[in-house]
Amino acid sequence: MAKTYYFPPIVIMGPGAIELIVPEILRMNVKKALVVTDKVLIKAGVVQMVLDVLDGAKFPYALFSEVKPNPTVTNVNAGYQALLDNECDYVISIGGGSPQDTGKGVAILATNPGDLRDYEGVGKTANKAIPIVAINTTAGTASEATINYVITDEERKLKMVIADPNSIATVAVNDPVLMIKMPASLTAATGMDALTHAVEGYTTAGATPFTDLFNLEAIKVISASLRTAVSDGDDLDVRDQMAYGQFVTGMGFSNGGLGIVHSMAHQLGGFYDLPHGVCNAILLPYVVQYNAEAVGDRLKAIAVAMGVDISRREPREINIMAIDAIKKLSRDVGIPAGLKEIGVKEADFSVLADMALADICTGGNPKCPTKEDVTAIYKAAF
Repeated sequence: MAKTYYFPPIVIMGPGAIELIVPEILRMNVKKALVVTDKVLIKAGVVQMVLDVLDGAKFPYALFSEVKPNPTVTNVNAGYQALLDNECDYVISIGGGSPQDTGKGVAILATNPGDLRDYEGVGKTANKAIPIVAINTTAGTASEATINYVITDEERKLKMVIADPNSIATVAVNDPVLMIKMPASLTAATGMDALTHAVEGYTTAGATPFTDLFNLEAIKVISASLRTAVSDGDDLDVRDQMAYGQFVTGMGFSNGGLGIVHSMAHQLGGFYDLPHGVCNAILLPYVVQYNAEAVGDRLKAIAVAMGVDISRREPREINIMAIDAIKKLSRDVGIPAGLKEIGVKEADFSVLADMALADICTGGNPKCPTKEDVTAIYKAAF
């Protein structure tokens, strides 16, 4: 059966990649950028590295640096107002998932009327967003490469998942030099987010042989690189490998889908304002265990990609080894052991489960979960 796949038209990767945005912006025939980022990246000097490139090329821009760690509808609306006030006609997003998702929301509102809540779900906009140059500074979300973005609706205390080909970046940039300053804890959280994308993207109901190529490659690269990226953040080669791995799985899961790890993690982020990568990492092995009987021999392929020696092992034992490898990697990079440790309350599991079942990622899970199933997974991960 034929399928449409979505990728950024232009991808720039490798050390020094930010220098190559100049000819691409010239080709876009645009006038003024809204630079969307956060204050942490400004303080770290990362944003200035990009602004120096823009200044050197004499490209005009306005700066919007009010992005929150879990951006909200109000946050996106403020960015859109900044775009209008400064008469900008394209977006340069600098950062990890939060600035990237905010930038997508701003760019979509520039060409599609109404409230961002109107576009929750799959492909609900009529018009392509204004041009986006998405400059990634973490190795995790792959939002610079995907059709997806996630914005918190503060009124409902939930994360809206929007999957929209009209929001995909015009230019996606992964320069590992920008990632050198990333602290170990953020490297760990975003790296496990990327591994979750790859594992879940490989086992999702929407996986195809084409998306499998991306996701298995990502599992292999991330598993081999993440520990060193956390322990030695100045290793540019390893940073480059992580940037590549997270981007590759972005192309995979953006076109194949995800599952209930993300459905459940989205609710934790929206309800408690918790970091998405940490929530994913804690939940991942328990969801993999729940799905094991529904994914055939895919856990065997995951185990091999993670470097596990499965010779002379029975299928059930191999499944356990794959799950243990995920747990060990998470533990080795310092991810908290359970949801209780990050402030989740057991009394909220019922409402969290209801919200997770309504999340659009749930439809991609290889096994159809009930409320009791989701609640049990939250309890197991507690």
